[in-house]
Amino acid sequence: MTASYDLIVLGAGSGGLAAAKRAASYGARVAIVEGDRVGGTCVIRGCVPKKLLVYGSAYHHHLADAASYGWSLGEVRCDPATLLTNVRAEVDRLNRLHIGFLEKAGVELVSGWGSFSGPDTVAVQAADGSSRELRGERILIAVGGRPQRPGIPGAELGWVSDDLFNLERFPERMVVVGAGFIACEFAGILNGLGVQVTQLVRREQILRGFDRELAASVQEAMLAEGVDLRCGISPTAISGTPGDLRVTTSNGETIDCGGVLLATGRLPFVEGLNLEAAGVAVEGSRIPVDADQRTNLPHVYAVGDVTDRINLTPVAIDEGRALADSLWGGKPRRVDHSLVASAVFSQPELATVGLTEEEAIERHGADGIRIHRASFRPMSQALPARDPKVLLKLVVEVASGRVLGCHMVGKHAAEIIQMAAIAIGMGATKADFDRTMALHPSVAEEFVTMAN
Repeated sequence: MTASYDLIVLGAGSGGLAAAKRAASYGARVAIVEGDRVGGTCVIRGCVPKKLLVYGSAYHHHLADAASYGWSLGEVRCDPATLLTNVRAEVDRLNRLHIGFLEKAGVELVSGWGSFSGPDTVAVQAADGSSRELRGERILIAVGGRPQRPGIPGAELGWVSDDLFNLERFPERMVVVGAGFIACEFAGILNGLGVQVTQLVRREQILRGFDRELAASVQEAMLAEGVDLRCGISPTAISGTPGDLRVTTSNGETIDCGGVLLATGRLPFVEGLNLEAAGVAVEGSRIPVDADQRTNLPHVYAVGDVTDRINLTPVAIDEGRALADSLWGGKPRRVDHSLVASAVFSQPELATVGLTEEEAIERHGADGIRIHRASFRPMSQALPARDPKVLLKLVVEVASGRVLGCHMVGKHAAEIIQMAAIAIGMGATKADFDRTMALHPSVAEEFVTMAN
């Protein structure tokens, strides 16, 4: 017998959970289908466990700086195995918590991998081999993305980011391949936990797409911290056995290591959905949608990373909630993708909202913008007397005085930029920043005291 629902959600990640619970709160009968743990990439193998590893790895600085503040700690040592175990325990707790949230919301969790069996039906294959069919008046695809391996010999010997959270311990030396936020974040984590890290970057700079000056600041700091960051070099092959690997590079070098992290991008996870059975259109590897999250079929929708627009957890959540508000809440709305703050939890941290300097020049011309910046050693590092310096930057439109972009590299950058995003979204001008009283002594006060 086929069970019927107002909404079937494929994928219990951030976007799917948000849509399911919001729709159920309006009285819709909702089923959410998930073959893995509940929580999705962010909770299970992304933002949350990664940020906990960032916190753990940062203690090498806290401990090293302690003496300058009068603390005598004696011998200390790092045990990454304990950190990894505790992180996995927290992920398990959050998984149980999200299952409870679904039960409380009245959403039926259907365990198994779902795929289309027709335009309005979904077949679910459970782990025990059993199957069932669901029928939905509306169907939401929220299956997220998956890491991709490069097409080089021996790529299967490398790890993707998902794998690192399941390790019992880290090897003494690792090669990180990639220049994006995942590669840079893990390079910092591993380096902080005592791993010798070589990072291979195909281009001449990390973090393509971010403000170049900020990316250069992070790159300089990573090098100073001991990350062996090699630009203009790519891996051509991986050989050896697990724990004893060799990476051959584009310049003919061979690097021996205990593990390789392939942080070379992610793609929407459409494999196995059997989209052709429903007639859902695919563009490359992504599912295109309109401003209302609708696919080419009027009753099938998609949110989050599977649409490959802005692949961030808060964006997926808002897309899911907007969909439920519009369809069942009587409050039609669309998500504004034009101004989204983002952060890279590298070491040092980078956060940004609005236009980069390069984007602003492209839109308004070099003479149409003015750059305000401040770079200094923060007070927290005055007694240890060490770098890196923080970098704060405002991109301002000359004609209107409006702040087009607000950027920062340094400790707590994400926390500070989150608040700045409110002002930027309201159209704040440089004059608005200037007449805001500074909160002293703080790093953030520099945003309101930059000279004209």
